[in-house]
This record gives sequence, structure tokens and C-alpha cells, in this order.
Amino acid sequence: MSQSTVITIILALGVASNASSQEKKIQRADLPAAVEQTLKTQSAGATVQGLSMETEKGHTYYEAEMTVAGHGKDVVIDEKGAVVEVEEEVMLDSLPTAVQEGLKAKAGKGKIGKIESVTKGDKLVAYEAHVVTNGKKSEVKVGPDGKPLEGEY
Repeated sequence: MSQSTVITIILALGVASNASSQEKKIQRADLPAAVEQTLKTQSAGATVQGLSMETEKGHTYYEAEMTVAGHGKDVVIDEKGAVVEVEEEVMLDSLPTAVQEGLKAKAGKGKIGKIESVTKGDKLVAYEAHVVTNGKKSEVKVGPDGKPLEGEY
């Protein structure tokens, strides 16, 4: 294979990977003013661990990973400063009984690790639990009612 063929393949792969959404680490100074204002409100009392930007289907989103009172919280903000999604770490025993039972049922014999509540807009839509079964990692999801969820919500 010639050197020009290798370069052509590398360039083609680069273009193909850029066609899908790509997350890129950014600094706080790179945030638009509206996003910075929302981040200030959302991160009150928290430590911002990292920021990233992602463009998906022509829309730009900013994600802030933070720690609040010893647990994780990720906030996704659109380019206009609106909160799109919040994932916040929660303890199993703090959840409603139906949700605890739903997560345990979906986990089966697996060990439940980190659990996050997922809020879109201002509505709680799901709970996601990281599960380890026989050394394999997976994720299980239930709705606020404890019923199983699959795919996007």
C-alpha cells in the first residue's frame, strides 16, 4: 500500500468520524454567556469537575460534570442556556419501594452499583443503575414507577 493510499484512508476515516456527534473537552471560558449563567445556577454549592461540548443533529449541547455533597451530577445545557437533562447520583435506599424493586428485578443476580436519576426538562423520566454480573458491566433502566424501560426515553 502506497503512502498516499494510507493518507487517503486516514483522511476518509477522519471525515467519517466527524460526521457523527463528537464530544470535545472545553474550558469554562469557552461557554456562551447564556450557558455560563445556567451553569452558575446549576453548580451552586458544587465543584465542576469538567466541561464538554457536543454537536448533535445541528444542535450544540454543553455538559458539566460536577460533584455535589459527595455525589455526582451531570447537567446538559443547550446553546440558549436551557437545561436539557440532569443525571444525579442517588442512593438505592432513598428511592421509592417500587423503583428499588424494579431495579433489583432488572439487575437479577447482578450487583447494583451507581444509580442515577434522569430528569429531562423538569420531569423525572427514569432511574439508571450500573450493574455487574459475572464480571460484565451493564446498565438497567426503570421509570419513576419502577417499570422497566428500554432504549431512549
